[in-house]
Amino acid sequence: MTTTEAPGAPTLQRGLKQRHLTMIAIGGVIGAGLFVGSGAVISETGPSAFLSYAITGVLIILVMRMLGEMATANPTTGSFSEYARSALGGWAGFSTAWLYWYFWVIVVGFEAVAGAEIVRYWIDAPLWLVSLVLMVLMTATNLISVRSYGEFEYWFAGIKVLAIIAFLVLGTLYVVGLWPDKGFDVSLMTSHGGFFPMGVGAVFSSIVVVVFSMVGAEIATVAAAESDDPERAVARATQSVILRVATFFVGSMILLVLIVPWDDSELGQSPYVAAFTEMGIPHADDIMNAVVLTAVLSCLNSGLYTASRMVFVLADRGEAPRALTRVSSRGVPAGAILTSTVVGFLCVIAARVSPDTVFLFLLNSSGAVILFVYLLIAVSQLVLRRRTPEDELVVKMWAYPVLTLAAIAGIVAILVQMGIKDDTRSQLLLSLLSWGVALVLYAVTRRFSRPREGAEVSPSEIS
Repeated sequence: MTTTEAPGAPTLQRGLKQRHLTMIAIGGVIGAGLFVGSGAVISETGPSAFLSYAITGVLIILVMRMLGEMATANPTTGSFSEYARSALGGWAGFSTAWLYWYFWVIVVGFEAVAGAEIVRYWIDAPLWLVSLVLMVLMTATNLISVRSYGEFEYWFAGIKVLAIIAFLVLGTLYVVGLWPDKGFDVSLMTSHGGFFPMGVGAVFSSIVVVVFSMVGAEIATVAAAESDDPERAVARATQSVILRVATFFVGSMILLVLIVPWDDSELGQSPYVAAFTEMGIPHADDIMNAVVLTAVLSCLNSGLYTASRMVFVLADRGEAPRALTRVSSRGVPAGAILTSTVVGFLCVIAARVSPDTVFLFLLNSSGAVILFVYLLIAVSQLVLRRRTPEDELVVKMWAYPVLTLAAIAGIVAILVQMGIKDDTRSQLLLSLLSWGVALVLYAVTRRFSRPREGAEVSPSEIS
């Protein structure tokens, strides 16, 4: 990647192997939202909750397919922000990158606090101190090298995947009757108030919550630019997302409601612990707390990685301080990583000092941001497909432009639903405010500085 460094200065390191990218792609959609948040979705929807995950999964699959089409034709660090810039103009690239950066640095702070809460299940220590330790550990992982980030994600994503696979296997055996003192039984799908106890509308209203539990699949396309074979990595990551959504989300939701009644309070609080306990598996709470901690640390680690690469691209274009383009001798953008870490630390402080005002404001102001990013990805693909030569389309969006337009309509529908619902309206309005701030900053940047001519981020420039 072109930077402002002197000739011969180190650049971003291609340290990610195919196995790293594969596991980052697989584990990217498995976060704490699946292990914990799914309980709230089931409580609000009933046995039909898996339909909410299936519908949302289709939307994520379409977005990833579009992103895969663009990324294989032009894999770049910064990924979709560069596609938005090419398709819609500088304002779109600028706001996409800054909004995505903002989303992830807030997530970093939130996950640090969530991780600390889990650690305190075993260790009696101040929340802020544990959060600080977790932040320092993940920052160090990112600073050492991109390979250390990849290794961390490889093993931690592996733990998440193994946990889900174990649940799918054991849960299936339990439901079909291949379990001690247990016969075939799927009655819980309808016995507690029917398949739609909260009405069909609940399936669609829950999508607002579900979509945020699936965020992260796109990280693989950002990381691909620092791999040995970007095109192959992106193609495999985007093509396997269908299986991942179908098994990890839809499959596990079906099993959860077949093992524990959907209206059981334990299911709402910690669904997988409730299911394992019902199955008679000892130490279920300890096991799942360890898995959730793994998911949280993985999310924190990936959040720092993704945020740092986004701000690195912005700095390379002159839309963030130039100092953030500096790369360490190990090939990592240390300044970009530390800057993103500082914001995460500030979020942890806000969670300690002002949890119901400042911290809540930060969470709400980033709540709908990822949907804005997905919307810009879809619109970018709609535009760029017409400009891309046929021989460069390694991965193609299905039924273009029909499914692209359907995805755009779906994202807009979720945003409208957020505006209608009382408990999410503030997230939409504050997130729109965040987008407005980004656009104002873009205008100011354009007015007082000029992005470096020819500043582009292409894999051919990454050594």
